[in-house]
Amino acid sequence: MLQNLSKDIRECYLHAKECKRFAETARTPSAKGVYLAMERRWLSLAHSYEFTERLSNFTVPFSKREHQK
Repeated sequence: MLQNLSKDIRECYLHAKECKRFAETARTPSAKGVYLAMERRWLSLAHSYEFTERLSNFTVPFSKREHQK
């Protein structure tokens, strides 16, 4: 799955995975919370990139038609 995603999206998922791993080995509950919050932000950014990519892929055929007129 990851090989099909853009570089930015892939990097976001890798950072999120790293944050989750840090959370699992955190020594304090507050540190764990910080890492889990960072994981959520990376995932949110990845989802935003994915949405933008899907929207762009959806609109490209329509913009090409407009230029052909």
